[in-house]
Amino acid sequence: MAYRSLVLGAFASTSLAASVVTPRDPVPPGFVAAPYYPAPHGGWVASWEEAYSKAEALVSQMTLAEKTNITSGIGIFMGNTGSAERLGFPRMCLQDSALGVSSADNVTAFPAGITTGATFDKKLIYARGVAIGEEHRGKGTNVYLGPSVGPLGRKPLGGRNWEGFGSDPVLQAKAAALTIKGVQEQGIIATIKHLIGNEQEMYRMYNPFQPGYSANIDDRTLHELYLWPFAESVHAGVGSAMTAYNAVNGSACSQHSYLINGILKDELGFQGFVMSDWLSHISGVDSALAGLDMNMPGDTNIPLFGFSNWHYELSRSVLNGSVPLDRLNDMVTRIVATWYKFGQDRDHPRPNFSSNTRDRDGLLYPAALFSPKGQVNWFVNVQADHYLIAREVAQDAITLLKNNGSFLPLTTSQSLHVFGTAAQVNPDGPNACMNRACNKGTLGMGWGSGVADYPYLDDPISAIRKRVPDVKFFNTDGFPWFHPTPSPDDVAIVFITSDAGENSFTVEGNNGDRNSAKLAAWHNGDELVRKTAEKYNNVIVVAQTVGPLDLESWIDNPRVKGVLFQHLPGQEAGESLANILFGDVSPSGHLPYSITKRANDFPDSIANLRGFAFGQVQDTYSEGLYIDYRWLNKEKIRPRFAFGHGLSYTNFSFDATIESVTPLSLVPPARAPKGSTPVYSTEIPPASEAYWPEGFNRIWRYLYSWLNKNDADNAYAVGIAGVKKYNYPAGYSTAQKPGPAAGGGEGGNPALWDIAFRVPVTVKNTGDTFSGRASVQAYVQYPEGIPYDTPVVQLRDFEKTRVLAPGEEETVTVELTRKDLSVWDTELQNWVVPGVGGKRYTVWIGEASDRLFTACYTDTGVCEGGRVPPV
Repeated sequence: MAYRSLVLGAFASTSLAASVVTPRDPVPPGFVAAPYYPAPHGGWVASWEEAYSKAEALVSQMTLAEKTNITSGIGIFMGNTGSAERLGFPRMCLQDSALGVSSADNVTAFPAGITTGATFDKKLIYARGVAIGEEHRGKGTNVYLGPSVGPLGRKPLGGRNWEGFGSDPVLQAKAAALTIKGVQEQGIIATIKHLIGNEQEMYRMYNPFQPGYSANIDDRTLHELYLWPFAESVHAGVGSAMTAYNAVNGSACSQHSYLINGILKDELGFQGFVMSDWLSHISGVDSALAGLDMNMPGDTNIPLFGFSNWHYELSRSVLNGSVPLDRLNDMVTRIVATWYKFGQDRDHPRPNFSSNTRDRDGLLYPAALFSPKGQVNWFVNVQADHYLIAREVAQDAITLLKNNGSFLPLTTSQSLHVFGTAAQVNPDGPNACMNRACNKGTLGMGWGSGVADYPYLDDPISAIRKRVPDVKFFNTDGFPWFHPTPSPDDVAIVFITSDAGENSFTVEGNNGDRNSAKLAAWHNGDELVRKTAEKYNNVIVVAQTVGPLDLESWIDNPRVKGVLFQHLPGQEAGESLANILFGDVSPSGHLPYSITKRANDFPDSIANLRGFAFGQVQDTYSEGLYIDYRWLNKEKIRPRFAFGHGLSYTNFSFDATIESVTPLSLVPPARAPKGSTPVYSTEIPPASEAYWPEGFNRIWRYLYSWLNKNDADNAYAVGIAGVKKYNYPAGYSTAQKPGPAAGGGEGGNPALWDIAFRVPVTVKNTGDTFSGRASVQAYVQYPEGIPYDTPVVQLRDFEKTRVLAPGEEETVTVELTRKDLSVWDTELQNWVVPGVGGKRYTVWIGEASDRLFTACYTDTGVCEGGRVPPV
């Protein structure tokens, strides 16, 4: 069994089924959201001490209405959070996207997360993060709503997989941590999202008729797969976290006390603030008690008339004693401390753009019935030379899947015939479709909130024509019915696409997820490849895609000489591809997911989306730890192309050694106790702190935190009397906990990041023609005979060499931490190293999950080449 026990933690016994925040529809036995109260105070980690000290001083001066004001957005389309301008705390600007600054002019449209993950290049991932942070700062935002590690990419058809970095927790974790580092070094607060289980788009959202689907996840799977990237992100110091739309084990993520209070804030020691995803906030008191700190954009689930579950209702709830002032103070302190932590009190620019119009002047309150106008755009150009980083990411991500007879690279003297509308920018303009919710022309990104506006789109056909004088372009996705017979040496390049995005839009019958197109290329792209191969001896296929495709109808055709996955290249789609096609650069991208021969090579729980159900849709993670290559290896199924696969124009050799660094115990050393946290009065404040200011002119649909005098006085009277008690959920408590054994620092027990083994790998370019870069991937095989079921191999680290000329070599080092060698024990509720006592871990070094060349043994310290890998 993949799970040893369901006794403790998030999946406590089913007798706790009633101990939830709100009533739920039935979930499978064993999957239960246990209560965890109260919300842990922030500020006990030493590195946040100064920020919390400053926040304490500021929050101590705030009125009740000022406190509740900054915990919410001011309404949909209205702007961002509320402020406490009297004390110098501004409205905070929270802005997408997954690949830059959304809904803004003069920005860079970077390659998507899935493209970035395909580089397997830590330095490049970090550089992209720095550039994104610089652009957000230049535009005056406070909070970058990224990176995304949820969805993890469990389902190949999932609509937003492309926003993240790949279908592996370690690839996601390291890419997210580097992105966070790059962004936050620019003084921008990063947001890790979506916590947790948002693995498909359809049925994710709560509405008056149906709750969002329930992702039913067992405790060990949660920790070892889906929580892993969040833990690494918290360890990297991420400033904010966003909950998901859906439920986990039946309880909505925005009010899930175990996920927010228990895991994120206590076990992982998260010190920043937790926000809801937009319009996912479905309760008032309950979500506050469960640990939510910020409600975005402030409105109720259906944002029609300017109502909120917080704002004035939160003011009322504090006055009547339903929400303890202690909880509100911690919410506010977390927000203010994060603002201080990243230096936003020191000359941080105010927003200089509007998401609602590209005109200089526009509505100041766009959602209001009547709104004054004023200047809303200052047209600040923040692109700098970031196109170079964008191009390098797009280029190094291009993944060569097939190259029969080393047909690639091409020469500029060849006659090229190019097919497919994806070779050229959308003729209506690259930004013609709102939120990129169409698949027309070159596909540089998916659709939804994770997009950015293109400043331009360097398309492939333009770049190819710069190189080759003899190019014929057929701007069609159907093979021309009348087509002259090509010469035997003519080359056809066929562009195909597959798109996906957020459930807010439906594109060509696909409701965010690829529920209509499935794994087929869009616009009959597979037929275009087959028809072209009937005419041409030499066909190159270029795929612009959000994820894996079904290639089986043409991949073995000997006339299909080469296949390149361009993923989602952003604005630099042209030159980045031409550099690979014509051999200026050797391809070095690697698949961030596996491509199977059949969709049903995966189990139903992974391969298929959950369909409509009366009541709550149940999405049960019955496959446990076994997703992507983990499942394929377990079932001995050979994929068409495995996770990590990627060819080069040259070849490399790998020579490794292994060094023991830190001796390991069965469990980490005991955690240190929590440090001190800010202390405030817990007395209910005077009702006057929530009164409307006299003569204040209200704006319709703008959300305020003030109450009418009578409402405030009545609520205060109830609170002071202490007679009427809120119906608190079972398990509710106000006594702060010391924290679980698995905690102790940001991300968990600090000892989890102790380096256990270091593996230097000398990589040599053994080719004689092309320079190239190698991806060194380290996979761990757990010892035999341990009482835990573990996947055959699991990625644990990766590094990429610089460009190596023929005969040149470089030594790069991969590292394994205590956590990399641990499993989550559901009975101990802690990380356990099952190999303590001399048991052998094997560290496999290679360039893909199925191309493992060298085995290094932790018990003997010996590395051997030429060993037969376990997959």
